[in-house]
Amino acid sequence: MPQSNDLSRSLVALDQDSTLIAVIEMGQASWLVAGILPGVQRHPLKKIAADQDLLLLVLRRWKDEAEKAGRPINRMAVAFEAGRDGFWLVRWLRAHEIEAYVIHPSSVPVNREHRRAKTDRLDTELLKRAFLGWLRGEPDHCSMAAIPTLEEEDAKRPGRERESLVGERTRIINRIKSALARLGIRNFKPTLRKAPQRLEALRTPEGAALPPNMLAELQRDMARLSFVKQQIEEIESARLERLQRAPGDRRNAMVLHLTRVVGIGVETADMLVQEIFCRELRDRKAVARYAGLTGAPSESGKKRRERGLAKSGNARVRRGMLQLAWGFLVHQKGGPLAEWYRARTADARGGTRKVMIVALARKLLIVLWRLVTTGEAPEGLLLRRAT
Repeated sequence: MPQSNDLSRSLVALDQDSTLIAVIEMGQASWLVAGILPGVQRHPLKKIAADQDLLLLVLRRWKDEAEKAGRPINRMAVAFEAGRDGFWLVRWLRAHEIEAYVIHPSSVPVNREHRRAKTDRLDTELLKRAFLGWLRGEPDHCSMAAIPTLEEEDAKRPGRERESLVGERTRIINRIKSALARLGIRNFKPTLRKAPQRLEALRTPEGAALPPNMLAELQRDMARLSFVKQQIEEIESARLERLQRAPGDRRNAMVLHLTRVVGIGVETADMLVQEIFCRELRDRKAVARYAGLTGAPSESGKKRRERGLAKSGNARVRRGMLQLAWGFLVHQKGGPLAEWYRARTADARGGTRKVMIVALARKLLIVLWRLVTTGEAPEGLLLRRAT
């Protein structure tokens, strides 16, 4: 039975005699638009500037051309590959009563020749073939991306910005420590509150002060580090304020519910909710697949081997769940999931532990997904007291 949120095929019957089909190969400066017009033998191809109004003019001109050929157009369907431009064009086209979709690039089959021709025109031919099969309802012909609202996209920005800032903070700290290590200074901690004031008092093993250019560079790095830390604190304070202001909101309620699990903090809970748990996923297989925690088997004849993780899903969720799984063994060491892991890694081999931690991360993700969507908590899961 087809699912209501199944994006692997179209659930609307295709009447090709009254449907204008178009695909867009999007570039930074220009777009190449290709169409399939009922009643018109040629397949039109038009290169335009990267402008939505010009695109709308092209589609309307093609519609008039099809109607002049005696084929009234009742439906216009447009698709393009997911990429740098995101989903704004889909929302804009739908606001103008045009069906629009975003195709997963990995679901479009390409020629596997070593030196295949690669042009925008050939890419539009592949997109047309994939999109037409999807509109016909052929299962697994290609997959479409779920279109988020502007509010849903904006809700992800604080967590992603914080992740970027934390990486920048780590890079600055490592750069400061590396610069000092070249002078033989290894006991300086840049994260201390009074670290900027202690720079001038530092001495090399020979008893010499820091060279002037090195000192100026380190002072600038310390100022940059202080600014980054301030921005991280602002993001964290705004998040806590949001949770306290509207605890009844669906997403905020999920975050607060997850933070009751021992071993999960506000940052991890917010990342999981905004990145995966707020999505309408069909079942546990879809949850694991979206996180990229499924396998990539390779079978051919008598050959049977596992190539590791598919890594085709959300990398943030995958990284976060692998880190959470290691911490879960410490904070929930008496739970059934930790016992399941220890029973399968009794041989204490490093390779076995690395493989099984991925399986534990997948199981834990499904447990948390069920916890926030249905309220189902497995026996033995340690929860904090509700506040």
